[in-house]
Formats: sequence, structure tokens, C-alpha cells
Amino acid sequence: MDIQTIMVIGAGQMGNGIAQVAAQAGYTTYMSDISQDLVDKGMAAISKNLDRLVKKEKISAADKDQVLSRITPVTDLAPASECDLTVEAVVEKMEVKAKVFQELDAKAPAQAILASNTSSLPITSIAACTNRPDKVIGMHFMNPVPVMKLVEVIKGLATSDEVTATVRAVSESMNKIPVECRDVPGFVSNRVLMVMLNEALWELYEGVASAEGIDQIMKLGMNHPMGPLALADLIGLDTVLAILEVLQDGYGDPKYRPCPLLKSYVNAGWLGRKSGKGIYEY
Repeated sequence: MDIQTIMVIGAGQMGNGIAQVAAQAGYTTYMSDISQDLVDKGMAAISKNLDRLVKKEKISAADKDQVLSRITPVTDLAPASECDLTVEAVVEKMEVKAKVFQELDAKAPAQAILASNTSSLPITSIAACTNRPDKVIGMHFMNPVPVMKLVEVIKGLATSDEVTATVRAVSESMNKIPVECRDVPGFVSNRVLMVMLNEALWELYEGVASAEGIDQIMKLGMNHPMGPLALADLIGLDTVLAILEVLQDGYGDPKYRPCPLLKSYVNAGWLGRKSGKGIYEY
């Protein structure tokens, strides 16, 4: 299956990163969101990321201009009719994703692949919202997308082998390493990671150590590049909470019960880096 044109739905932290790596790989790319302001912010983030690469002499200024020229920002899903692959990167809520996939299914060509960047929701359930479950697949990039090498590739019950092979090839063309895993809540990455982040939040809640102390112990003692609480802020505390709730619902295991402190922060609007305040202030 030949992929030439990609549409990314969502221009936030994950979406603009996916659009950037798609355009850097040479694909004609559309990046969509619900308002002009959001797509403008997404394009500004991509431009800033590329400026860093120019400064580090990893790409030239001309390369940056070429990458940006391949990305068309839009505020609707109409360009899906021209795309071979769509990658959804909207909020981690099934009802929102279901609506997006229903619209993509109606607009995209019959042969187009519909991928989701979901970090925890079942691909089989997302696929059931369409009339092409064999062409729906999980394509879970890591944050920050331009830097992290992994793409989790998740097959739903009906996902075809051809679609899986195509998504693996596209991931490799973006200089990523695809790793397949089963369609279970949280897949591999977040089933492990969220337990760690949640436990760090419980330790903070119980006063075991300060946020800085917890992060420093994990960085110095476990050689993690970033402490779990700083990482939670980077991911977004609302996203961490949403994933933990999916895990708790999916497995019914109390080990996934979100820390009350996490719920309090989210209710307060303290979501991490994207809101300027979370466990830390930015």
C-alpha cells in the first residue's frame, strides 16, 4: 500500500509532533484542529522545533522551509478525501475519538488507513465506529514525537496484516522503530508507565518526599532522564488521569486507582506544562 499523503487530526503537543515527522519524512501533510488559533499554535510549535534543529546544524534553513511547505494547516476534515493515511491525535476520550473516526470513515477514500495515536483506548472499539475495521490501527507515538524513537503498533481484532505492514513501513520512514503489541488497555508502555507515575503521586500525597526529592531519586538512582512527576506534567495531568481511569475500568484492578492528589490538580485546572502549573510551576 503506497502512502503519499497523511492527515493528522489534532494540532496539540502530539499532533504537531506527528505532523512534523511526517513532513520531514517527505509526506504531503495536513494538520487539522477545531480552530484557526489551535492550528496556528501547532504550526508555531513545529517552526520552533525546526529552528532548534537549524541552530544545532542538523538541518539547513532551506530544509526547514521545505518541511513547513509540506504541511497545510486546516480547520476541518475535508482534506481526508485526499489522504492515504489519517492519524488521529485528539483528547483521550472515546466519545470524541468515535465522532472523529465516523467522520473520517465517511470522508477518506475506501483504501485509506485510519490510525489512532491513542495511548490507552481499545483499537477494536474505535474500529467498530467505522465501516472499515480492517483498516483501523493504533499508531502510538511517544512524547516528544520528534525526539522519541518508539511507535507502538496496535492491531485491533480485524486489522489486516497488510495495514499493519504498511504502518510499520511508514513509521520506519519517519525514522521511528515500530513495535507491535496486543490491543489491551494501556498496551505495553502506559500499562507500565502509569503505575509508576501514579505511585510517585501517592508518595507526594503521603509526604514521603518533596516532588523534587522524588524526581531526583528516580533520576539519580534509576538513571531516568526525567523524574516521574516532571514527566507527568509533560504528558499532562489530565491525560495521566484519563489513562489511569481506562486502566482501572479495563482491568478492575485497584493498583490503577488514581491518586486523589491527581484528581484535585486536574479539577483545579493544574494540568502541567500546557497550563503553566501542575506539580511544578512553569
